Amino acid sequence: MEFTRRSIGRGCAGSVQPTSFPHHGEAIGKTVSQGGNAIIWASVMTDAAPKTPTSAVVWIPPESAWEPIQAIRHLYDRHIPRWMPHVTLLYPFRPREQFDEIEPVLYDVCAKIPPFDGELKDLRSFEHSAHSHTMWAAPEPEASFRSLQSALQARFPDCDDVARYPGGYRPHLSVGQSHGGKGLESRLQSVRAVWRPLSCPVREIAHIARIGEGPFRVERLIRHG
Repeated sequence: MEFTRRSIGRGCAGSVQPTSFPHHGEAIGKTVSQGGNAIIWASVMTDAAPKTPTSAVVWIPPESAWEPIQAIRHLYDRHIPRWMPHVTLLYPFRPREQFDEIEPVLYDVCAKIPPFDGELKDLRSFEHSAHSHTMWAAPEPEASFRSLQSALQARFPDCDDVARYPGGYRPHLSVGQSHGGKGLESRLQSVRAVWRPLSCPVREIAHIARIGEGPFRVERLIRHG
């Protein structure tokens, strides 16, 4: 468990004030007095669950391809403050306490998967309900992304949330949300008019995580082959 220390002012020597946050995924800490200064010792994050929405395994396109993706996301994607452009492979995933333990497993999986050339081709949409749709770029070759996800899921079989659909796992890179009907048609027409397929090498996967409500950050990059 990692701790950070922050001085918050004068306190009474020897005092101890435990402070805990028992909710799933929140920090736990305590305040003590040291040399007349109140000191906070706070854990970065604790999470005893086998999987958590604060962790994921994804493919991230190279930053050289981000500009046209982010241009659309800035207009239509409410999740842009939290997520970088990505194709989800496993989510939710293991908690921070297990990162060192699972790293060799991720390396073992990727060592058996050769790099491949990918492409973010056309723009499509998912329907969640009559009034809720996700717009997304289709990663190709779809079979290669499916094989990558399947190999990872085989080693973490309980992390199968992204495959629990009638058609199984569908690789996609989300670029925005929309209501249905004419609103969706208008947005798709607008983004398709400026979209050009993007060639992107698939050379590595990323294990990403966030603390609390903050943005996801890359914890580890694992290369293929």
